[in-house]
Amino acid sequence: MWGRHREAFSMYKRMPSRDHSTLVDDVEENSALLQNSMDVETTNPSWLLSFPHVVVATMSSLLFGYHLGVVNEPLESISIDLGFRGNTLAEGLVVSTCLGGAFIGSLFSGWIADSAGRRRAFQLCALPMIIGAATSATTRTLAGMLIGRFLVGTGMGIGPPVASLYLAEVSPASLRGTYGSFIQIATCLGLMGALFIGIPVREIAGWWRICFWVSTVPAGILAFAMIFCAESPHWLYKKGRSAEAEAEFERLLGGSHVKYAMLELSKLDRGDEADTVKLSELLRGRHFRVVYIGSTLFALQQLSGINAVFYFSSSVFKSAGVPSDVANALIGVANLTGSIVAMLLMDKLGRKLLLLWSFFGMTMSMVLQVAAANSYVSGSGSLYLSVGGMLMFVLTFALGAGPVPGLLLPEIFPNRIRAKAMAFCMSVHWVINFFVGLLFLPLLEQLGPRLLYSIFASVCMMAVIFVKKNVMETKGKSLQEIEIALLPPE
Repeated sequence: MWGRHREAFSMYKRMPSRDHSTLVDDVEENSALLQNSMDVETTNPSWLLSFPHVVVATMSSLLFGYHLGVVNEPLESISIDLGFRGNTLAEGLVVSTCLGGAFIGSLFSGWIADSAGRRRAFQLCALPMIIGAATSATTRTLAGMLIGRFLVGTGMGIGPPVASLYLAEVSPASLRGTYGSFIQIATCLGLMGALFIGIPVREIAGWWRICFWVSTVPAGILAFAMIFCAESPHWLYKKGRSAEAEAEFERLLGGSHVKYAMLELSKLDRGDEADTVKLSELLRGRHFRVVYIGSTLFALQQLSGINAVFYFSSSVFKSAGVPSDVANALIGVANLTGSIVAMLLMDKLGRKLLLLWSFFGMTMSMVLQVAAANSYVSGSGSLYLSVGGMLMFVLTFALGAGPVPGLLLPEIFPNRIRAKAMAFCMSVHWVINFFVGLLFLPLLEQLGPRLLYSIFASVCMMAVIFVKKNVMETKGKSLQEIEIALLPPE
């Protein structure tokens, strides 16, 4: 009962209260704590304290992007050296086995992050990436390549949800959006790095093996550097290790902000580690709404057609007379530019506004694609619309629909279910990703580009309506304030 009164009181006055204090504690001390916390709220922690920890964590996203693109250029050389040239099924397996591993990794990511801690989870994410990349680099058979790709995929499945969790929990509220955008930027840099490193593959025999070996370097750095990074104070507090949580807050925010950060944490119940979060708890009851919002956002992100656009972009640019390497560079620049702009605007305009304009821009981009596929448009006009629409789609995706869901979800999930809920939503992401990749070309042949792009445009417009009705703005709010606002009382 007292907990509910305390939450209501904190919502009305925004006054921090102490979780384990008694009513006979002296009023003067509580008044002093309140005054100090309000003074702290007027000044933001220095970004220099948390920045190194965030940079190390986003190396997992760099590896994620790198392994997504590492086989694109070298696939032909790999098929020749391993003896499956012309076998489209084997080539497809080399690409898609990674996605299967990512799905498995994402299923276990929440359990790993909650039981081992965020730092250890990063190290466990790097381990299969190192072993898998080394296996792929040294193999002489297709089976060895597939085993290596599957191992790498499990690391890729663990990395993104843990990175989103960690960045949300160690970032100051004033910088959480900016830091969250680092994930998308690092993924873009990883993709572009894979394309760049793959350039000599046609001239140098066996270069594809070097492409795999290169990825072991950042993975090793990630595993080693995490030893010196701060553990998530939210995870430590949930485990009842308050003194360690205070010490980590001091490393991340500075001594003057520790008291307010701990008071914010104390608004919520402790002892969560004793409760096991079951799947049924995520799918019904008081947590259903936030899990529904999170999984739907990831579903709409994938059903918008972004992976289909990436897949189909090379043929569109080829028909316009643009070489594949130039096309990949243009797509990469558009993606990176949008991600940087999103980083600059995330904590100024907010998550919801970026999502709305991003999905709306993607809708307009797909309308251009539909117009390009129209028989009434001339040949050159069709090519300009198609190329322009594709670049605009990638740019507007990177402005919001790409980076925001991974940032927003750990913000709206309560501390108790955060890791498990992220794992569930990432699993939804990977399942839909797999089926979009599987069904895109058959649907393109059956329906034609005009109807298929019209469906993608409709999905993007549905996303605009969904975001408008269901997503709350989290800019500048503490994770505890967001939890109190979103979660109905028990």
